[in-house]
Amino acid sequence: MCNINRFQRVLRLSVVALMSPVVLVGCIKDTSDLDVYFEHHRAKQAREIEPIPEVKPYLRYVYPENDKDPFDVSMLAPNEVPVVDTGISVDTTRVKEFLEGFPLDSLRMVGTVQKDNHLWALIKIPDGGVQSVKKGNYLGQNYGKIRAVLEGEIQLSETVSNGLGSYKERENKLLLAQ
Repeated sequence: MCNINRFQRVLRLSVVALMSPVVLVGCIKDTSDLDVYFEHHRAKQAREIEPIPEVKPYLRYVYPENDKDPFDVSMLAPNEVPVVDTGISVDTTRVKEFLEGFPLDSLRMVGTVQKDNHLWALIKIPDGGVQSVKKGNYLGQNYGKIRAVLEGEIQLSETVSNGLGSYKERENKLLLAQ
């Protein structure tokens, strides 16, 4: 039953496909208006076509003193900087003191105290607490060792990276806050 329905559908489509050109041919009666239209347009004077604009030649600009190729992959590789050993090292086995946990610019010297023939400096930390330090203690995050405690300042020596894989010493001061 299914095959019969299918056969009938195919037969109907075939008949429609064969009859369509016959029906369409019967629609064309008179094409004289179409012929007149084409004759009218063929008789018109053709407009002149504008010439194609002249293409200017490409002038290559050469940048002065630029010998590097921007597409060279080796330019993406990091430059290897030679390590310059200054002989200064940092003792990483030493237990850090409390005030080494703060940046130096966040600490304030607020006074001094004389105790046991040593001048101690009073340091105010960011949360408001006060710590006392003396010569030989460490201060700040750059391994700052206190060289001298004076009435109005603390002199310290910091060990900072020299940018070449080693360290250098830098002198610094922490002045009494006004």
